[in-house]
Formats: sequence, C-alpha cells, structure tokens
Amino acid sequence: MLVSIVSWLLGGLLTAVVLVLVGLVIATRLIAAKAERLVPACGKFVEIDGNRIHYAEEGEGRPIVFVHGLGAQLHHFRHTLFGGFGAGYRLIALDRPGSGYSVRASTATGQLPEQAALVRRFIEKLGLERPLVVGHSLGGAIALTLAVEHPEAISGIALISPLTHLEARIRQRFDLLYVPSRLLRRLLAYTVAIPASLRYAEPTMQFIFAPQAVPRDYMLGGGGWLGLRPTHFFATSTDIVAVEQDLGRIEQRYGEIAVPAGILFGSADRVISEAVHGEPMLHKIQGLDFERIEGLGHMPQFVEAGRVVAFIERIAARAFASVN
Repeated sequence: MLVSIVSWLLGGLLTAVVLVLVGLVIATRLIAAKAERLVPACGKFVEIDGNRIHYAEEGEGRPIVFVHGLGAQLHHFRHTLFGGFGAGYRLIALDRPGSGYSVRASTATGQLPEQAALVRRFIEKLGLERPLVVGHSLGGAIALTLAVEHPEAISGIALISPLTHLEARIRQRFDLLYVPSRLLRRLLAYTVAIPASLRYAEPTMQFIFAPQAVPRDYMLGGGGWLGLRPTHFFATSTDIVAVEQDLGRIEQRYGEIAVPAGILFGSADRVISEAVHGEPMLHKIQGLDFERIEGLGHMPQFVEAGRVVAFIERIAARAFASVN
C-alpha cells in the first residue's frame, strides 16, 4: 500500500514537472514570436564561415563599422546614431553572431579572437577599405582584439564604455547569464530564461541605463524586444562565459596598438567601471583620445547621441587621415 502511494506521488510530481516545462516552452515561443513581429529584420544577410550575419547600412563614403555589446543588437547604433552623422560616411552596423538576427555557427565558441576574426572577414566580404571600428561595451573588447590581432584590416578604433580588463565583478553582475554548461545553457534558453527575462526586464534595463532613465522607445526602436528570444539568450550566455578565456591575455598587448584610438566613458557607469576599464587605458595606448563625461551611465549612444557622434567623427578624422 505504501509503495503504491509513493509511486502515485512520484508519478504526479513528474507529470507536474513535465506540464510546467511544456508551459515554459510554449511561453518562450509566444514571447519570441511577438519579439520578431514587433522588431523584424531590417537589413541584409551575408554568410561567413558558417555564420549568417545580419547587418544594416546607410550612406556613402568612408566606412565605419559598429560592433554592439553583450545582449544587444545593431539597433543600439542604427536607431541612435546613424541619423546624426554628416555626409561622407558609409555606416554599417552588424548583429554579432547569435544576437539580433545573426545566426552563430554551430561550432563557434564566442571567444574574443574568434569574434574579432569574424569582424575582419565581414570587412573583407563587404569590400570595405580599412574602416574605423566602433565598439560598445563587449564590442569594445572585440574592437581592441581586432586592433591587436588584425591591425592591417582597420584604420582605427572608437570605443564607447568598453570592456577592457578581466574583472571578476563583471561576471557577478551578470551571474544569471554565466552558465558554463552548453547543454544547461540551451535547456534554460528554451524553458525558463525568456519568461523570467520578460518578468525582470524593467529592473534589468534600469540597471543598465542608470543613472539615466530607460528611453521610452527602447523596446521597439532600440530593439530591446529582440533580447527576449532563446537564441539570443544562448548567445549572450555563451559570450559572457567565453570572454574570460582571452581578455586577460589580450589586455597584456594593448601597448602594441598603433592605429588611432579613442575612448568615451561615463563617470557614472554602473555596468563597467570607468576607473577600472577607462582611465588605465591612458597609460596603455599611445596617443589615446580619452573623453570622460560626468554623470553619464553605460549607454551614451541613447542619452548623449550628439556627443557620441562628435566623438566618433573626431576619431574618424584621425583614422582616415592616417591611411591616406
């Protein structure tokens, strides 16, 4: 009798767990479908080494390539900055592999050298002549890796709130994304991660934008909805795990960077500390153009777009003059 009761309870518990998982899978699919309906693909696609890269471009002239940060996508530049540039620039923003509408190759690791090499191949594929590369946050670390390992492919780098040094606190701030197991990462992506992300989207965005307010149109114009898809979660988690494997080595080589370089940082950045990731770079890259904005947080392109455009154009003038 006791054995029968225990078996019945276990069976009921297993059924309940399965029903919860099925419900989470369905909820994930519905949220992802809504995200893709609200923010559809807006650009072109190119195949590179098993990756399908989505990108958007505007204008003609000297090329500037924009590389976004962790968990972001190309709208972080297209929506905020593209309309502020004067004539004479070809502006190209790409979704990094796995982010936005880009598909990451099944064998890809997300490591910094791999992502930098892909940006170099992207530059070659589009026939761009030594572009200026703009990197925000994690995109800054990728741009720095590009400048260290593929300097011949670019004319310079303009970094916005960049990740530059290996720091344990960065992982702690995104501990829910740090999932070393690829299998567990995929399981979470297609079950609990997206419904949980939707529930906590507002406080997460408030943290990232602080001390400034989250723009009212961020979820649509800024592409925020695209982060609420399982493939995007999987890629973001992959990136945050992979960055620790190479950043410590890359930062030892910053002194080798010879292309024109600039950094713009907000003093009130709560995601990546200016004191740790900004100011020390003055002593590592010769001739670095460093602009510090008092009271600004981690998302300058959304709250100080004009100043960011002016900064990029200033670095572009130096970079393109150096290749004439």
